[in-house]
Parts: sequence; structure tokens; C-alpha cells
Amino acid sequence: MRSTEVKKGSTRAAHRSLFYAMGYTEEELQKPLIGICCAANEIIPGHMHLDTIAQAAKYGVLEAGGTPIEFPAIGICDGIAMGHDGMKYPLASRELVADSIEAVANGHAFDGLVLIPNCDKIVPGMLMAAARLNIPAVVVSGGPMLPGRLHGKDISVSTVFEAAGRFESGQIDACELSEIEHCACPGCGSCSGLF
Repeated sequence: MRSTEVKKGSTRAAHRSLFYAMGYTEEELQKPLIGICCAANEIIPGHMHLDTIAQAAKYGVLEAGGTPIEFPAIGICDGIAMGHDGMKYPLASRELVADSIEAVANGHAFDGLVLIPNCDKIVPGMLMAAARLNIPAVVVSGGPMLPGRLHGKDISVSTVFEAAGRFESGQIDACELSEIEHCACPGCGSCSGLF
């Protein structure tokens, strides 16, 4: 196992003591160490629920005989970052996601990974990390947001972007814009569009 580097032999006694500080047992350290990289956060609708997927992934790793070790990944919401200086950051964040996963996985000699992303830059960032690391990896997406419904029709965040333009050109009033923005994104999941 790759993780032997950080947990076997007398020269790794200090390493093991750090694992014990976190509550890991001797039995858990005998098993493959599987990193669970989860991009859960409270700023991207597609990521609000990823912690529940991470919990399920941990149970799966335990059931398969591994030791799950969760660590985070950053994410930036393209939609919220759009139209202001924030636009400079989502694409660059893809590299940060890939680099940080590679650093954590190699720095701790993980034997495998479960990657839990969603949305535009985080999914490719995690896939890039998996390719670079070339260790067993599974990617579990958080899935898409359901469409919003307004007057019997499906709408999405794209509808809201278009409605803002219609409002600015005087085609709709503030009440209609507000109704659209409140109905378009009904809950967690990646935005229903291909941006």
C-alpha cells in the first residue's frame, strides 16, 4: 500500500501518534487510507448537499475495508461571480482544486480517493487531480438542480439572466423580475444549464 510510507515501522511512530490524536485506531491504520475529497460549502447551490454524499462515501469505504479520511476542496460559484471582478477567479480556481488535492493525496500517501464535486470548475479540477495522481479514484457528482417552475413552464438561472436584460430594456417590470428570480432555482444542485 502507498500509505505504508506514513504508517509502518518504528520511524513512523510519530506519524502514528498524530493519527491517534485524531481518534484513528491501530486497526484503522492497518487498512488502506482512502481520501474523501468533498467540495461542500455554503456559497454554491450545487455544493450545499455534498456533505451527505461524503457521509455515504465514508460508509462505503468502511464497508469495503478501507479507512476514510475526509478533506475539503474549494469552489467558486460561476453564477454569483459573474458580471463583476469575481469573474477573474472561477477558471483559476480549477487549478487550485487540482493542485490542492494532489498535494493532500501525495503528502499523506493516500491509497485511493473518492472525489465529490459539482459545477463547472470543480468537476474538471477534481478530474485533473485524479489523472495526475494515477491512483484508484471514484468521482461522485452532486447532480443537477431541478428546474424551477413559473406559470406551468420550466425555468432556470439562465431564465433569470435573460429576465434581467428584459427588465433593463423595459420589457418587464420589477415585480415580474422578482417572481422569476424567486422561482428559478428551487434547491440544491448544479445550475440547470451548460455554461
